[in-house]
Amino acid sequence: MKKAMITGITGQDGSYLTELLLEKGYEVHGIIRRSSSFNTARIDHLYNDPEILNKSLFLHYG
Repeated sequence: MKKAMITGITGQDGSYLTELLLEKGYEVHGIIRRSSSFNTARIDHLYNDPEILNKSLFLHYG
């Protein structure tokens, strides 16, 4: 399985790239900025999917 790391995964471009790579079978590791709010609105549909989270999508604070 190919792996990818995306900085800014919760941004517009990062969220689109995440969807594309997951569809292509990649294991995606995303970097989330440490902030006072956990803003994952653009990837919530992926983040809340138990088939994806921690199997092919991993989120890390940076």
